[in-house]
Amino acid sequence: MSEVIITVRGEHELRVAPERATIRLTVALDGPEREEVVRRVLALAEPVREGIVAREQAGSVTAWTSQRLSVYGERPWNADGRKLAPVYRASIDFTATFADISELSLWATELAGEDGIVLGGVDWHLTPETEREVEREVATQAVGVAVSRAQAYAEALGLRTLTPVEIADRGLISAETPTFMPVAMRAAGGFDASPAMEFQGEEITVSATVEGRFSAS
Repeated sequence: MSEVIITVRGEHELRVAPERATIRLTVALDGPEREEVVRRVLALAEPVREGIVAREQAGSVTAWTSQRLSVYGERPWNADGRKLAPVYRASIDFTATFADISELSLWATELAGEDGIVLGGVDWHLTPETEREVEREVATQAVGVAVSRAQAYAEALGLRTLTPVEIADRGLISAETPTFMPVAMRAAGGFDASPAMEFQGEEITVSATVEGRFSAS
């Protein structure tokens, strides 16, 4: 039999426990007096900032951000279609990335009972070092799957020699447009709004898909 070109796809995925959690929270208040609302929000936000800084110094927080104070006013309408007196709202957004999930749970529990503090979502992720290591492992395994699949096709045709011609991320060999990145990461998680919050992140799924073209004879 003459040379045969075999094109295959290889996939692999790993599930890894998250190492970091980034929480978002907002300090926000409203009222009829702009200056008073601003003063109250700044006073409420200061211990939040101090708590984050203290945890950063202790090593449980690895990074954090604080947005500028945002203030706006509006005049609501009453049931009769008349505009009421202005209402002002001031807010400050924070994010904090925790390496210690138990400390995150304790801190969130402290803040949950505070008026004017709203806890947002939690993003779970890996350290850059672990991410690179896992992506490399997943990509290597995906190539191995492609080679094994091509070898199986070749043997089914009675061919013994398999030579790699091309290996590429999904969509780069064929004419199709790639619909996702060759190495993908998915994670989910949240928090339990009970009196004592306990954060539990789901495993992060890291996956890779490659395409391979082989010459078999």
